Parts: sequence; C-alpha cells; structure tokens
Amino acid sequence: MDLTVIAYIVYLLISVALTIWVARTLSRNGKVFLADVLHGNEKLADAVNHLLVVGFYLVNFGFVALYLSQDEAVLDARALFEALSVKLGVVLLVLGVMHLGNVYVLNKIRRRGVMEREQVPPVPPQGWTGTAAGAWAPPAPGA
Repeated sequence: MDLTVIAYIVYLLISVALTIWVARTLSRNGKVFLADVLHGNEKLADAVNHLLVVGFYLVNFGFVALYLSQDEAVLDARALFEALSVKLGVVLLVLGVMHLGNVYVLNKIRRRGVMEREQVPPVPPQGWTGTAAGAWAPPAPGA
C-alpha cells in the first residue's frame, strides 16, 4: 500500500477522534454554563448545547476534509511522520481555536444573563420614601 494513503488514513482517524473528544468535552461542560444563562431551563440548555456541538462538528470535519490533500508523495517513514505531524498540528490548532471560541461565546452569554439578573430589583418597590424639608413630595392620596 502507498505510504501517502496510509498517511491519509492515520490523519483521518486521529483527526476524527480528536474532534469527537473535544466536542464531547465542550458539550458536557458547556451544559453548566447554558443552564445558568437560561435560568435553569434544562430543556432549552440541552437544545442550544446540541446545536453548538453540531456546528462544531460541521466546521471541524469540514476543515479536516479540506486539509486532507497532500501535494507531495510520501516516500518513506520519515516523510510519513513529517506529513502527519504538520497536518495534525494544524488540526489541533484549529480545534484549540474553536474550543476557545466556544468558551468565549458561552462566557459572554453567561455574563449577559448575570447582568440582566442584577438589573431586576430583589423586591418590588413598597412605597415612597421620606423627603427632606422643603423638597417636593407627591400629593397625599385623597387630597
């Protein structure tokens, strides 16, 4: 069998396995952030989490497929390892950037939810407060 084909097979196996592992890690740990942002709505958090994972798979598998081609033939074991190291290194960098992008987006969503919760007063207003002498006050009821 041609060493270039072996390089393709090994590249695909490792890239797919790494992508699945990172996606599952993001999915498992992202649920906590999404549940917090969505005020404990677990069903909605699961749905958003699933959509994020599908998008992650599409982008990464698309990149892995586009980056599969090899310009030069792999002639020996050294060239095989060099080709694999370059291809897998780039895939790992893309996975890392995608992972950081997902974490960044989840954190932004979470912060927005926390800020919205802080804007709501903990108790409703209970009436008017006293005023300083000579300051305007609303008219008394029935006056």
